[in-house]
Amino acid sequence: MSLTRRGLLLGMSALLAGCVTRGPGAALNYAALPGEKFPLPAMPLDKIKPELRRQEVAYETKHDAGTIVVDTPARRLYYVLGGGRAMRYGIGVGRNGYALAGSAYIGRKAEWPSWTPTDNMIRRDPGRNRKYAGGVPGGLSNPLGARAIYLYRGGNDTMFRIHGTTQPWSIGQAMSSGCVRMLNHDVIDLYERVEPGGRVVVLQA
Repeated sequence: MSLTRRGLLLGMSALLAGCVTRGPGAALNYAALPGEKFPLPAMPLDKIKPELRRQEVAYETKHDAGTIVVDTPARRLYYVLGGGRAMRYGIGVGRNGYALAGSAYIGRKAEWPSWTPTDNMIRRDPGRNRKYAGGVPGGLSNPLGARAIYLYRGGNDTMFRIHGTTQPWSIGQAMSSGCVRMLNHDVIDLYERVEPGGRVVVLQA
């Protein structure tokens, strides 16, 4: 990703901030992305509740700008902008999304990541997951969607991921599998804002 492209994307997001839940801003946020490795169609706005759409909001917090705050009970993720503002995204939370609380950091991130079920996932549901033990390549049918952000502590992978989804209807819901899922358009936006080493705070009930 070139700095020019990254800057352009962030600039567009800033221009659209504050008017993204309705009208042309929302349509632009969820427009088709033909330049992706696996082109994404536009997301119909009637499939996304207004309160779950990406938008800049007032957000008072002690956390520094650049911090991701995952509010699992509220099914919301915030990217702290500073100055009492944040970019808010709707999320879906899977079983593994409740396995981490407190601070972590971004260990790595990946575009169109591959996915391999963990040993625990295979043991828990062999009928569903054993066939994927060899891994699933990135693509439109991959459960991790368009991007994945991997959370680490002390140099170790926590197995907690923020990722896209093939099930956009699950945003705002508690799910039986996965970690923290976002609409593919939203996880792409977040991915462009963060870098490895960035702080992540996970809030649990």
